[in-house]
Amino acid sequence: MNEQPWEFVVMTDKAMLRRLPELTGHAQFIATAAACILVICKPTGHFLEDGSAASEHILLAAHAHGLGACWVAGEKEGYADRIRELIGAPEGYRLICLIPVGYPAETVTMEKRSLKEVLHWEKF
Repeated sequence: MNEQPWEFVVMTDKAMLRRLPELTGHAQFIATAAACILVICKPTGHFLEDGSAASEHILLAAHAHGLGACWVAGEKEGYADRIRELIGAPEGYRLICLIPVGYPAETVTMEKRSLKEVLHWEKF
């Protein structure tokens, strides 16, 4: 079955962008982002997995275009319903995450864990 439960709200209004950190209690950088993409999903059997995959594609696309973006948790956070109400999402829809997007003020590089640390093989 091809449910495709995701929907996206692209928030660019500066007053609304300033409201998001107030509601989350963190992620102050959202207030100065050019936009924030809110990933919401219809309540299907795999909404969290489907919405998470869609969100990761957005993050990869932003990076490919030279933009900064960051995953800000949604679904399991106490503020999720308040944000859902703020954007007027239908009852039952779930907030997967918020993705602020813009040109980064700084470039942060993080050394990746080695393949030896993350790849494990079952021994027979």
